[in-house]
Amino acid sequence: MEREKLQIFKELLLKRREEILREVAETIKDLEEGAENLPDAVDQAARETTLVLDLRLRDRDQKLLKKIDKALQKIEEGTYGICEACGAEIGEKRLMARPEATLCIDCKRAQERLERIKGE
Repeated sequence: MEREKLQIFKELLLKRREEILREVAETIKDLEEGAENLPDAVDQAARETTLVLDLRLRDRDQKLLKKIDKALQKIEEGTYGICEACGAEIGEKRLMARPEATLCIDCKRAQERLERIKGE
């Protein structure tokens, strides 16, 4: 892949990484501020529900951060944009949509089909 394109993907990955870390910091701040007891049980329940949802999202974000870090490492190693399953180039459209992608669209579809079959 050309250096200019690699730089674009690197910037996309770094920007997304920064956004996730900012969201994590906001969740931590909310958790610290939420330590107060609300007088109304309904307000307390709503706050706890929101915090549980935020924590689930942060868990997903943690997994995404690992993928982003892996993609950034691949850029440095010169293997970014290569499908881990078949070795073909991952299409630019796919990488623009999911810059942390490790599989080409055909291999990803095959993986999803296999997961659906196993899940049935």
